[in-house]
Amino acid sequence: MRRVLAELEPHHGLDARPDPTRPLVLEVGCGHGEAAWGFAEAHPALDVLAVDVHVPGIVELLDQMEVGKPPNLFAERADGLDLLDHVFGPHSLAGLILAFPDPWPKAKHHKRRFVRPDVLDLLADRLVPGSPVYVATDHADYAEWAVEHLDEHPEFIGGVSARPAWRPITRYERTGLDAGHDIVDLAYHRR
Repeated sequence: MRRVLAELEPHHGLDARPDPTRPLVLEVGCGHGEAAWGFAEAHPALDVLAVDVHVPGIVELLDQMEVGKPPNLFAERADGLDLLDHVFGPHSLAGLILAFPDPWPKAKHHKRRFVRPDVLDLLADRLVPGSPVYVATDHADYAEWAVEHLDEHPEFIGGVSARPAWRPITRYERTGLDAGHDIVDLAYHRR
């Protein structure tokens, strides 16, 4: 797997974008990339970078991209928070997708959740005003947590929304549905 990652990532990662001036949407924790793929197909004027630290998912996505992909879809193994901290500058992103993030259900692990005040502060700095933030989860507690933190942050506005037409049913969503979980979609934007 690491050999495939080393061979394919340079052809499909952030540095492979032919026009780095195009608006860029980041998907953090992309899994196998279904949501990023759907968003890229539905939004050809935007580039999409799908990132995850989980090697098997990224390798599978890169393999699929070798066969054929939307020209505006890019992927690499990376930590989304690290990219926000060290790669992207102020007002450099045109949106964020967070599809079925790890809910870190134990209270002692809530500090690891992606949607939290310090990350939202960083994200507000990195997003162009008006940029969308999409969150989908099958964990009711995470949905409540995300709404609470996004609603409390002065730079974001939005709430619970209908499922976006571009988002396919991902493997993670299917697992949640099979377990009887309700899916909650959130749509916010940077003020």
